Formats: sequence, structure tokens, C-alpha cells
Amino acid sequence: MEDPSPIAFKPKKSVALSGVAAGNTALSTVGQSGNDLHYRGYDILELADQASFEEIAYLLVYGNLPSKLQLKSYESGLIVLRSLPNIAKNVLKELPSTSHPMDVLRTYVSVMGAVQPEKESHPLAGARAIADRLMSSMGSALLYWFHFSQNGREINVETSETTLGGHFLHLLHGAPAPKSWIHAMQVSMNLYAEHEFNASTFTARVIAGTGSDLYASIVGAIGALRGPKHGGANEVAYEIQARYTHADEAEADIRRRLASKEVIIGFGHPVYTIADPRNQVIKQVAKKLSEQAGDMTLFSIAERVETIMWE
Repeated sequence: MEDPSPIAFKPKKSVALSGVAAGNTALSTVGQSGNDLHYRGYDILELADQASFEEIAYLLVYGNLPSKLQLKSYESGLIVLRSLPNIAKNVLKELPSTSHPMDVLRTYVSVMGAVQPEKESHPLAGARAIADRLMSSMGSALLYWFHFSQNGREINVETSETTLGGHFLHLLHGAPAPKSWIHAMQVSMNLYAEHEFNASTFTARVIAGTGSDLYASIVGAIGALRGPKHGGANEVAYEIQARYTHADEAEADIRRRLASKEVIIGFGHPVYTIADPRNQVIKQVAKKLSEQAGDMTLFSIAERVETIMWE
């Protein structure tokens, strides 16, 4: 987390396996200085608020930032890939409304692995095509299931939105979203696009290392991300903040919980021993959205909890 004040702090001690090589990757480096994140050598603080997610996806999948012409071609190609095969739609319609969204995505990827399987030789071009296909259509799949499971409506999952973030919001709300919302989605997706050897990424690499296909690797990664000690921690962190009606109530309760030695989810990281650089970016996005909505309650609660945790 970003330090909201000049309070002095002590860097965390390294965890048990720090320094033990688990593998090599050119995709990203995390926490080398205690609070940095780079994608293929580019500082995330230079990319998150300036680049589109499609630019970041191209950088990660194809190895370099695209030219204007390459980006336009890539965006057009991703738009074409947003549709869903009928067999996938049929499977999604069978999933109950109580399904967790991550379970829905896990199921969709498995279906696609059967419908459009990867060649056994695992060609690089084929892997990139699968990555593009899944990136483009996973939002479509999730929202097709959501609208059908909630109200029995089969939506058209093809939009002309240039960005995947805009496409997702359009499908969610049934109309084009405000630019500020799309920008927020873009920034968030950029910040979460890659994180070296976290639990889900490591799971995917273990599966790929057995010679299994890309779909199986992604299904396993989603399963790991689903866990409350990984991606699921975001849900827990939100639940913590949402239980308070104002910042003073949050401060009193958090101080009581800290005195009882409770763990407050959302603070502390085994790799970012000083601070998570992504926080300073998304915090500003959250503040702007809260101001536009005319409701600073949740932001104020989160900021107060952050300040207490820094103390």
C-alpha cells in the first residue's frame, strides 16, 4: 500500500523461500526494490494510466509495445473474437445462478478447450491465438451467464466497443458506459495483467510443464486465483470495508481487531516488502469515481483503514 503520510516504517523481513529460484520469465519483475512492478522492462507506473489494456496485452503476448497500426489491427482482431460458440452458450445456460463467477469462467475455458483444442505440438502462434480468443470472449461468457441466470435473458455478446473494458461494461449495463468507467476498467486491467510468480501463475506453469495444453493451465490458474488466500482476498477486503457506515466506525473497529491480533486482509505482501506500487494508481481512480458519484463513504472508510494499518 502507498504510504499516505510521512510515517516512518520498517521493511518487512523476507519470507522463508526468498531468493530461491522458481523459474525464469521475461514477462515481468516484481518487488525487486520492495515496491516496483515492471512488464517486459516497463515500469507499471508509466503504463497503467497511459496505455490501453490492448497495448498491455500486445506487449505481454507478443513481446513489444505495438505501433499505432499494429494496435489498430490488434483491436479489430479482438473485437471479432468476442462471440461465443453455441455449445458454450448451452453449457453456460445450465450453470446455476448461485455459481461463483470464477467457476463460470473456469467452466467456459474448459469448454473452449474441447471445442477449439490446442495442437499437441503447442505452437507459439497457436498459443497466442488462444490467449487472444480467451481474453476477448471471457467477459462475453461471464455476462451471458449472468444475464441468463438472473433473468432468463440471452444477450447479444457482440459490441463495437474498441476496448475490452468498454465491452464488458456495455454488456453488464446494456448500454455504453461513461468514459470515466471505461478508463477505470482499463487501469485496473493493466495493473492486474501480469504478476510474475504469484500462486495462479505458478500453478499454470506447473501444469504447462507437464506438457498439458494451455486451456488446462488456465483452468488450473483460475482455480488457484479463486482461493481466499489469493484473488479471493479482494472479496474479503471489500467485505471488511463494506461492513462500516462511516470512517470513524471503521477506525474504532479496526483498532479493536488489531489489539486482538486479528489479521486485516488486504495489507501486507510477501514480495512487496515496502509497498504495493499499484495502490497509488488505483487509489486515485477510486477517488475520482467516488467524487463523480457524489459518495465518498466507501473511499473514506478504505483510506482511514489504510492510514491505521500504516501506523
